[in-house]
Amino acid sequence: MHTALGQRVRTRFAPSPTGYLHVGGLRTALYNYLYARKAGGDFIVRIEDTDRARMVEGADVSLLDMLEVSGLTPDESIRHGGNFGPYRQSERLETYAGYCKQLLDAHNAYYCFATAEELEENRQLQMKQGIQPKYNRKWLPEDMGGSIPRSEIQKKLDEGAPYVIRMKVPDYVSIMFDDIVRGPVEFDSSTVDDQVLMKSDGFPTYHFASVIDDHLMEITHIIRGEEWLSSMPKHLLLYEFFGWEPPKFAHLPLLLNPDRSKLSKRQGDVAVEDFIAKGYSPETIVNFVALLGWNEGDGSEQEVYSLDDLIGKFSLERVGKAGAVFNIEKLSWLEKQYIKSRPQEDIVARIKPLLQDELQKKETRMDRDRIVSDDYLGEVVELMRERVNFESEFVSFSSYFYFDPEEYDPAAVKKRWAQDTNEVLGAFTTVLEALDEFTAESIEAALKEFVAPLGKKPAFLIHPLRILTSGVGFGPSLYHMLEVLGREAVVRRIRAGMERVVFED
Repeated sequence: MHTALGQRVRTRFAPSPTGYLHVGGLRTALYNYLYARKAGGDFIVRIEDTDRARMVEGADVSLLDMLEVSGLTPDESIRHGGNFGPYRQSERLETYAGYCKQLLDAHNAYYCFATAEELEENRQLQMKQGIQPKYNRKWLPEDMGGSIPRSEIQKKLDEGAPYVIRMKVPDYVSIMFDDIVRGPVEFDSSTVDDQVLMKSDGFPTYHFASVIDDHLMEITHIIRGEEWLSSMPKHLLLYEFFGWEPPKFAHLPLLLNPDRSKLSKRQGDVAVEDFIAKGYSPETIVNFVALLGWNEGDGSEQEVYSLDDLIGKFSLERVGKAGAVFNIEKLSWLEKQYIKSRPQEDIVARIKPLLQDELQKKETRMDRDRIVSDDYLGEVVELMRERVNFESEFVSFSSYFYFDPEEYDPAAVKKRWAQDTNEVLGAFTTVLEALDEFTAESIEAALKEFVAPLGKKPAFLIHPLRILTSGVGFGPSLYHMLEVLGREAVVRRIRAGMERVVFED
């Protein structure tokens, strides 16, 4: 698919390396990825590292790692190369300087020598007067409508005085564009400040560098958060000054907490790494953030989407304007849906390293080769699918499949132990030892046959058997659990448990 101009569709995700990948950043990256993939175009990741004070060492690598873990591998980036590099803005400073000179020569930009103290004093004064704070244009040259002679500006430059370069925003013009999500949007230039283009450290601002890079990298669609909507006049003016055709724009709705406040670190986890550390799988997180602002429409009730599903069904026209509420319960529900439907072999491959780590820390009386085998772990997965919230719980929450119980739930013992429980358990253990086949069916049949002459119900043994073999009073089908554990482990655990658990009146 190509744009109306015949260009190949190219989208970009342009994070600043100032920390972890925020879930809002992941959503922006995802929508850019989906749009490009559906169109058969290119998805670019550009590192916007012009804010040197806020940079975090290694954050650029971490951001790319998280994107790739999430399945959003870019076509071009600092890691993957491409024909439009460098893909790190700090390596493009000469390019920005050249374009800044063009704006200075065309009288669309000017030098500003105002100090931080002067700017703050001016801001406070305007706020007291009820005026929207803007730069007062003290250093706007005479030949651009200001009051400063060019000779005075040259004198400052010759002295080596620190300066920034500002864009001159035209007075009293209407700046309009058509947003794919929001429709027609209009700004009055009188509300727009003379934006700084180049800072005193020689680095460009985000606003300046991103416009130049988007043009030079032939970006056709800019999909980003709503917080950038107010910057649109500055960006569109730069396109106009350079005589460039602007890309198409889509501004995504804000992410909100359940109380409708803006999603922020102060109110809990917002980094993708945080959720992965808690056990959520990347597929679930991607599915979840896809639904934060987008829906398939046409009466669809589908909520579980693979990445390929999303590529096929995504459209910017189905992105809403209203803020999207980040509901952690929905994320957890989605994770359970993925666990229920995920292929057994995929889960086994993910939990095996977790179990092997546990076996490094803790001794087991089980056959180590058996319990790390794909067959054994596959049986555990099928028994526990409906009972776990995260894949890690196939190991942590299900530890009795790998380790003999070290303690027994006292509340369960108190509720389930009778005076003759251990005596009956001991006799039934002999029956288990003699079974021809140690299967769920044969164990169930033997238990029912054993308790009938005693005038007891199966539950009299079912609950104590579960407690002694697992340590807890709840879990999957007892008979299937005993079959998976195997005769040797079951008999050992019952006998060890009877020595420790006694009836207390």
